[in-house]
Amino acid sequence: QVQLVESGGGSVQAGGSLSLSCAASASIFTINAMAWYRQAPGKQRELVAAITRSGDADYAGSVKSRFTISRNNTKNTMYLQMNSLKPEDTAVYYCTAEGGGSLFWGQGTQVTVSS
Repeated sequence: QVQLVESGGGSVQAGGSLSLSCAASASIFTINAMAWYRQAPGKQRELVAAITRSGDADYAGSVKSRFTISRNNTKNTMYLQMNSLKPEDTAVYYCTAEGGGSLFWGQGTQVTVSS
């Protein structure tokens, strides 16, 4: 069982930046893929970015070139650097970790971008 805790959310004006962290309760060396999802009010949850154990990353088209996903396996932490934020990035952001045939979710952190 892996528990995930997100932090770093908050409110920012359009064009600003925020950095999210996802701390895992156990070693993530054996975790395969980790990812960030988001869910805006009234919308379905969507994949924002994903990263493999070796560091290969993939992004949703709407955030490519603005967001950067990374992970530090020695610190059991994943990150999401968000730049040039837009009001449409407003959502609850969740981190996930896939390993041992299970998918673990964090509780989410709110990101609000005002115009």
